[in-house]
Amino acid sequence: MYLQRPDYGRRLNEASRQTLQQAAESGQRFDLAVAIVDGLSALAVQQNSTPFLTALYDAFGRDKYELQLAPLTLVEQGRVAIGDEVGALLNADAVLVMVGERPGLSSPDSLGLYMTWGPEVGLKDDRRNCISNVRPAGLAYEEAARRLLLLLTEARERKLSGVKLKDRSEDNVLEGGSGSTSNFLVAD
Repeated sequence: MYLQRPDYGRRLNEASRQTLQQAAESGQRFDLAVAIVDGLSALAVQQNSTPFLTALYDAFGRDKYELQLAPLTLVEQGRVAIGDEVGALLNADAVLVMVGERPGLSSPDSLGLYMTWGPEVGLKDDRRNCISNVRPAGLAYEEAARRLLLLLTEARERKLSGVKLKDRSEDNVLEGGSGSTSNFLVAD
């Protein structure tokens, strides 16, 4: 059904919508809402959500990154776009959707992270930034948290996400490191 009906999993049911509305009744704004979604791989969410969130919260503390976090949301059989409604209902400036990615033969436990600034129902995928393959045999939790923190910092400053917000977390590697401005594609 998940593959036959791509429209499913993008909107909350009425009971869930009411629950989130009640959680946001105070009118408080949140900097970030986090939604954990099983997506196409419940195994990925089960194995990687807690270690990633631990790394993320450690990174927040280490970098003294102050955020007002919305209540954590768990969504069964959801898709990435469900975060738009979750973030909007919780009055969040940004939403992070942690979702089990399409399981392949070598990575049935791959977790994807999708960050969207200004979540609202109906956004297109070009408004999201993705960090994929978060798992022990892929992108380490600490590195994924570092990249997300960089994206969140830029998103907050520029008030945008997606294709207009480039993931620059590896620029020093691509440009030669050590502050070099040379490009690895151009011969010196």
